[in-house]
Amino acid sequence: MSNELADLTQPQRDRLAFVELRVRFIGEIRRQDLVTRFGIQSAAASRDLALYKELTPGNIDYDPKGKSYVLGPDFRPVFDFPPERVLSWLTQGFGDGEPMRLKAWVASESPSRLTHPDLDVLASVTRAIHHECPLGIEYHSISSGRTEREIVPFALIDNGLRWHVRAFDRKSQEFRDFVITRIKRPVLMRNADVQPHECSNQDIQWTRIVELEMVPHPDQPRPEITEMDYGMVRGSLRMKLRAATAGYILRQWSVDCSPDHSLRGYEFRLWLKDHLALYGVKNAVLAPGYRSPDPKKGEQ
Repeated sequence: MSNELADLTQPQRDRLAFVELRVRFIGEIRRQDLVTRFGIQSAAASRDLALYKELTPGNIDYDPKGKSYVLGPDFRPVFDFPPERVLSWLTQGFGDGEPMRLKAWVASESPSRLTHPDLDVLASVTRAIHHECPLGIEYHSISSGRTEREIVPFALIDNGLRWHVRAFDRKSQEFRDFVITRIKRPVLMRNADVQPHECSNQDIQWTRIVELEMVPHPDQPRPEITEMDYGMVRGSLRMKLRAATAGYILRQWSVDCSPDHSLRGYEFRLWLKDHLALYGVKNAVLAPGYRSPDPKKGEQ
Protein backbone atom coordinates (compact mmCIF):
# COMPACT_ATOMS: atom_id res chain seq x y z
CA MET A 1 0.00 0.00 0.00
CA SER A 2 2.78 2.47 0.87
CA ASN A 3 4.32 2.03 -2.58
CA GLU A 4 0.98 2.58 -4.29
CA LEU A 5 0.39 5.74 -2.29
CA ALA A 6 3.88 6.97 -3.10
CA ASP A 7 3.04 6.83 -6.79
CA LEU A 8 0.19 9.29 -6.31
CA THR A 9 0.49 13.06 -6.29
CA GLN A 10 0.44 14.91 -2.97
CA PRO A 11 -3.02 16.41 -3.65
CA GLN A 12 -4.35 12.89 -4.36
CA ARG A 13 -2.90 11.53 -1.12
CA ASP A 14 -4.40 14.45 0.81
CA ARG A 15 -7.83 13.71 -0.63
CA LEU A 16 -7.58 10.00 0.11
CA ALA A 17 -6.48 10.80 3.68
CA PHE A 18 -9.58 12.99 4.02
CA VAL A 19 -11.75 10.12 2.75
CA GLU A 20 -10.32 7.84 5.42
CA LEU A 21 -10.77 10.37 8.22
CA ARG A 22 -14.39 11.05 7.26
CA VAL A 23 -15.31 7.39 7.04
CA ARG A 24 -13.43 6.31 10.16
CA PHE A 25 -14.49 9.10 12.52
CA ILE A 26 -17.77 10.33 11.02
CA GLY A 27 -18.93 7.05 9.52
CA GLU A 28 -19.73 8.23 6.00
CA ILE A 29 -18.61 10.40 3.10
CA ARG A 30 -20.30 11.75 -0.03
CA ARG A 31 -18.87 13.09 -3.24
CA GLN A 32 -19.99 16.56 -2.21
CA ASP A 33 -17.78 16.40 0.89
CA LEU A 34 -14.71 16.12 -1.34
CA VAL A 35 -16.04 18.76 -3.74
CA THR A 36 -16.61 21.22 -0.89
CA ARG A 37 -13.36 20.50 0.94
CA PHE A 38 -10.97 20.56 -2.05
CA GLY A 39 -12.84 22.56 -4.68
CA ILE A 40 -12.76 19.75 -7.24
CA GLN A 41 -15.38 18.61 -9.73
CA SER A 42 -17.86 15.81 -8.95
CA ALA A 43 -16.21 13.54 -11.51
CA ALA A 44 -12.83 13.94 -9.79
CA ALA A 45 -14.44 13.20 -6.41
CA SER A 46 -15.95 10.01 -7.84
CA ARG A 47 -12.53 8.95 -9.11
CA ASP A 48 -10.97 9.56 -5.68
CA LEU A 49 -13.62 7.45 -3.95
CA ALA A 50 -13.22 4.67 -6.51
CA LEU A 51 -9.44 4.80 -6.10
CA TYR A 52 -9.64 4.59 -2.31
CA LYS A 53 -12.03 1.65 -2.58
CA GLU A 54 -9.66 -0.08 -5.01
CA LEU A 55 -6.57 0.51 -2.86
CA THR A 56 -8.27 -0.49 0.41
CA PRO A 57 -10.67 -3.39 -0.18
CA GLY A 58 -13.17 -3.67 2.67
CA ASN A 59 -12.61 -0.17 4.04
CA ILE A 60 -15.68 1.46 2.49
CA ASP A 61 -18.99 0.29 1.05
CA TYR A 62 -21.51 2.21 -1.00
CA ASP A 63 -24.90 2.73 0.63
CA PRO A 64 -27.42 3.29 -2.19
CA LYS A 65 -30.15 4.31 0.25
CA GLY A 66 -28.10 7.11 1.78
CA LYS A 67 -26.17 7.75 -1.46
CA SER A 68 -22.93 7.77 0.50
CA TYR A 69 -19.89 5.64 1.21
CA VAL A 70 -19.92 4.14 4.70
CA LEU A 71 -17.45 2.34 6.93
CA GLY A 72 -16.75 -1.17 5.65
CA PRO A 73 -16.85 -4.27 7.86
CA ASP A 74 -13.13 -4.95 7.40
CA PHE A 75 -11.82 -1.42 7.86
CA ARG A 76 -8.06 -1.12 8.37
CA PRO A 77 -6.55 2.39 8.40
CA VAL A 78 -3.76 3.03 5.92
CA PHE A 79 -2.91 6.56 7.05
CA ASP A 80 -1.15 6.79 10.40
CA PHE A 81 -2.69 9.94 11.88
CA PRO A 82 -1.37 10.96 15.32
CA PRO A 83 -4.13 11.57 17.88
CA GLU A 84 -3.38 15.31 18.05
CA ARG A 85 -4.07 15.68 14.33
CA VAL A 86 -7.29 13.71 14.54
CA LEU A 87 -8.60 15.71 17.50
CA SER A 88 -7.67 19.06 15.92
CA TRP A 89 -9.51 18.00 12.75
CA LEU A 90 -12.57 16.84 14.69
CA THR A 91 -12.81 19.90 16.92
CA GLN A 92 -11.22 22.70 14.86
CA GLY A 93 -11.60 21.53 11.28
CA PHE A 94 -8.00 21.54 10.10
CA GLY A 95 -5.13 19.11 9.73
CA ASP A 96 -6.82 16.53 7.50
CA GLY A 97 -4.10 16.23 4.87
CA GLU A 98 -1.75 13.25 4.61
CA PRO A 99 0.02 12.90 8.00
CA MET A 100 3.56 13.48 6.75
CA ARG A 101 6.11 14.92 9.15
CA LEU A 102 7.27 18.17 7.59
CA LYS A 103 10.13 20.45 8.57
CA ALA A 104 8.95 23.20 10.92
CA TRP A 105 9.26 26.78 9.73
CA VAL A 106 10.52 27.97 13.10
CA ALA A 107 11.92 26.19 16.14
CA SER A 108 9.33 25.54 18.81
CA GLU A 109 8.58 23.22 21.67
CA SER A 110 5.29 22.33 23.28
CA PRO A 111 4.41 19.77 25.94
CA SER A 112 2.58 16.66 24.83
CA ARG A 113 -0.35 15.16 26.68
CA LEU A 114 0.27 12.44 29.19
CA THR A 115 -2.24 10.17 27.45
CA HIS A 116 -4.07 9.99 24.15
CA PRO A 117 -7.39 8.27 23.48
CA ASP A 118 -7.34 5.05 21.51
CA LEU A 119 -8.29 6.10 17.97
CA ASP A 120 -10.59 3.13 17.42
CA VAL A 121 -12.51 4.01 20.59
CA LEU A 122 -12.54 7.69 19.62
CA ALA A 123 -13.85 6.76 16.17
CA SER A 124 -16.77 4.86 17.68
CA VAL A 125 -17.58 7.82 19.94
CA THR A 126 -17.48 10.37 17.12
CA ARG A 127 -19.53 8.18 14.78
CA ALA A 128 -22.17 7.86 17.51
CA ILE A 129 -22.17 11.65 17.91
CA HIS A 130 -22.56 12.17 14.15
CA HIS A 131 -25.32 9.59 13.76
CA GLU A 132 -27.03 10.71 17.00
CA CYS A 133 -27.32 7.17 18.26
CA PRO A 134 -26.61 5.43 21.60
CA LEU A 135 -23.29 3.79 22.31
CA GLY A 136 -22.81 0.68 24.38
CA ILE A 137 -19.58 0.81 26.37
CA GLU A 138 -17.58 -0.86 29.08
CA TYR A 139 -16.55 1.95 31.40
CA HIS A 140 -13.93 1.97 34.13
CA SER A 141 -14.26 4.56 36.91
CA ILE A 142 -12.43 5.09 40.17
CA SER A 143 -15.63 4.96 42.21
CA SER A 144 -17.52 2.14 40.49
CA GLY A 145 -14.83 0.11 38.78
CA ARG A 146 -15.91 -1.70 35.60
CA THR A 147 -19.53 -1.23 34.53
CA GLU A 148 -21.59 -1.83 31.40
CA ARG A 149 -23.39 1.29 30.22
CA GLU A 150 -25.41 2.76 27.41
CA ILE A 151 -24.70 6.41 26.73
CA VAL A 152 -26.00 8.94 24.22
CA PRO A 153 -22.95 11.10 23.37
CA PHE A 154 -23.17 14.53 21.76
CA ALA A 155 -19.90 16.45 22.28
CA LEU A 156 -16.18 16.13 23.02
CA ILE A 157 -14.67 18.15 25.88
CA ASP A 158 -10.97 18.91 26.35
CA ASN A 159 -10.14 19.64 29.99
CA GLY A 160 -6.50 20.41 29.21
CA LEU A 161 -5.20 17.02 30.33
CA ARG A 162 -7.73 14.48 29.06
CA TRP A 163 -10.51 14.24 26.53
CA HIS A 164 -14.04 13.56 27.73
CA VAL A 165 -17.28 12.88 25.92
CA ARG A 166 -20.41 14.60 27.15
CA ALA A 167 -23.31 12.17 27.10
CA PHE A 168 -26.58 11.11 28.66
CA ASP A 169 -25.94 8.08 30.86
CA ARG A 170 -28.87 5.68 30.82
CA LYS A 171 -27.58 3.92 33.94
CA SER A 172 -27.72 7.01 36.18
CA GLN A 173 -30.30 8.86 34.08
CA GLU A 174 -28.05 11.92 34.11
CA PHE A 175 -25.86 13.89 31.74
CA ARG A 176 -22.23 13.19 32.57
CA ASP A 177 -18.66 13.45 31.28
CA PHE A 178 -16.89 10.21 30.42
CA VAL A 179 -13.10 10.01 30.10
CA ILE A 180 -12.45 8.52 26.68
CA THR A 181 -9.35 6.59 27.80
CA ARG A 182 -11.59 4.71 30.28
CA ILE A 183 -13.98 3.49 27.57
CA LYS A 184 -13.54 -0.06 26.30
CA ARG A 185 -15.39 -2.17 23.72
CA PRO A 186 -17.69 0.52 22.30
CA VAL A 187 -20.60 -0.67 20.15
CA LEU A 188 -22.77 1.65 18.06
CA MET A 189 -26.49 1.04 18.52
CA ARG A 190 -27.63 2.41 15.15
CA ASN A 191 -31.13 0.94 15.38
CA ALA A 192 -31.86 2.09 18.93
CA ASP A 193 -34.06 5.12 19.52
CA VAL A 194 -32.95 8.22 21.39
CA GLN A 195 -35.56 9.69 23.70
CA PRO A 196 -36.21 13.47 23.85
CA HIS A 197 -34.94 13.73 27.44
CA GLU A 198 -31.60 12.23 26.33
CA CYS A 199 -30.80 15.01 23.85
CA SER A 200 -28.27 17.79 24.42
CA ASN A 201 -30.91 20.51 24.58
CA GLN A 202 -32.14 18.91 27.82
CA ASP A 203 -28.71 19.12 29.46
CA ILE A 204 -29.00 22.17 31.72
CA GLN A 205 -25.26 22.27 32.45
CA TRP A 206 -24.52 22.22 28.71
CA THR A 207 -27.07 24.82 27.64
CA ARG A 208 -26.45 27.21 30.54
CA ILE A 209 -23.89 29.93 29.78
CA VAL A 210 -22.06 31.55 32.69
CA GLU A 211 -20.36 34.92 32.41
CA LEU A 212 -17.13 35.14 34.38
CA GLU A 213 -14.85 38.09 35.07
CA MET A 214 -11.21 37.52 35.99
CA VAL A 215 -8.86 40.21 37.30
CA PRO A 216 -5.17 40.21 38.26
CA HIS A 217 -4.73 38.39 41.55
CA PRO A 218 -4.75 41.06 44.29
CA ASP A 219 -1.86 39.38 46.13
CA GLN A 220 0.47 39.06 43.13
CA PRO A 221 2.93 41.84 42.17
CA ARG A 222 2.77 43.87 38.96
CA PRO A 223 -0.87 43.50 37.90
CA GLU A 224 -0.10 45.45 34.73
CA ILE A 225 2.01 42.51 33.51
CA THR A 226 -0.88 40.12 34.10
CA GLU A 227 -3.12 42.49 32.12
CA MET A 228 -0.66 42.28 29.23
CA ASP A 229 -0.24 38.50 29.42
CA TYR A 230 -3.97 37.83 29.33
CA GLY A 231 -5.00 40.61 26.95
CA MET A 232 -7.21 42.28 29.53
CA VAL A 233 -9.43 45.23 28.70
CA ARG A 234 -9.72 47.90 31.40
CA GLY A 235 -8.10 45.59 33.93
CA SER A 236 -10.28 42.51 33.53
CA LEU A 237 -10.86 39.48 31.36
CA ARG A 238 -14.45 38.46 30.64
CA MET A 239 -15.43 35.05 29.36
CA LYS A 240 -18.65 33.24 28.53
CA LEU A 241 -18.45 29.50 29.16
CA ARG A 242 -20.78 26.54 29.22
CA ALA A 243 -21.47 25.53 32.79
CA ALA A 244 -20.40 21.99 31.85
CA THR A 245 -16.87 23.22 31.02
CA ALA A 246 -16.35 26.10 33.45
CA GLY A 247 -14.68 24.08 36.22
CA TYR A 248 -12.23 22.48 33.79
CA ILE A 249 -11.16 25.79 32.27
CA LEU A 250 -10.79 27.63 35.57
CA ARG A 251 -8.60 24.78 36.84
CA GLN A 252 -6.55 24.70 33.65
CA TRP A 253 -5.94 28.45 33.88
CA SER A 254 -5.19 28.26 37.65
CA VAL A 255 -7.80 30.90 38.50
CA ASP A 256 -8.18 31.54 42.24
CA CYS A 257 -11.95 31.14 42.75
CA SER A 258 -11.95 31.67 46.53
CA PRO A 259 -14.16 34.55 47.70
CA ASP A 260 -11.26 36.19 49.56
CA HIS A 261 -8.45 35.48 47.01
CA SER A 262 -6.79 33.31 49.66
CA LEU A 263 -4.85 30.91 47.43
CA ARG A 264 -1.09 31.42 47.37
CA GLY A 265 1.36 30.39 44.71
CA TYR A 266 2.93 31.88 41.60
CA GLU A 267 0.53 29.93 39.38
CA PHE A 268 -2.47 31.95 40.61
CA ARG A 269 -2.15 35.01 38.40
CA LEU A 270 -5.92 35.47 38.09
CA TRP A 271 -8.77 35.86 40.58
CA LEU A 272 -12.45 35.26 39.86
CA LYS A 273 -14.00 38.56 40.84
CA ASP A 274 -17.42 37.12 41.72
CA HIS A 275 -17.38 33.52 42.91
CA LEU A 276 -21.20 33.54 43.05
CA ALA A 277 -21.19 33.42 39.25
CA LEU A 278 -20.41 29.71 39.65
CA TYR A 279 -23.43 28.99 41.82
CA GLY A 280 -25.29 26.01 40.40
CA VAL A 281 -22.34 24.90 38.24
CA LYS A 282 -21.85 21.22 39.09
CA ASN A 283 -18.18 21.01 38.22
CA ALA A 284 -17.35 24.20 40.13
CA VAL A 285 -15.80 21.81 42.68
CA LEU A 286 -12.89 21.55 40.23
CA ALA A 287 -12.23 25.30 40.30
CA PRO A 288 -9.28 26.14 42.58
CA GLY A 289 -10.43 27.49 45.93
CA TYR A 290 -14.13 27.52 45.13
CA ARG A 291 -16.45 27.19 48.10
CA SER A 292 -20.18 26.84 47.68
CA PRO A 293 -22.14 29.65 49.36
CA ASP A 294 -24.57 26.97 50.54
CA PRO A 295 -22.30 24.07 51.64
CA LYS A 296 -25.16 22.10 53.22
CA LYS A 297 -27.13 22.12 50.02
CA GLY A 298 -24.17 21.64 47.69
CA GLU A 299 -24.04 22.30 43.99
CA GLN A 300 -27.23 21.67 42.05
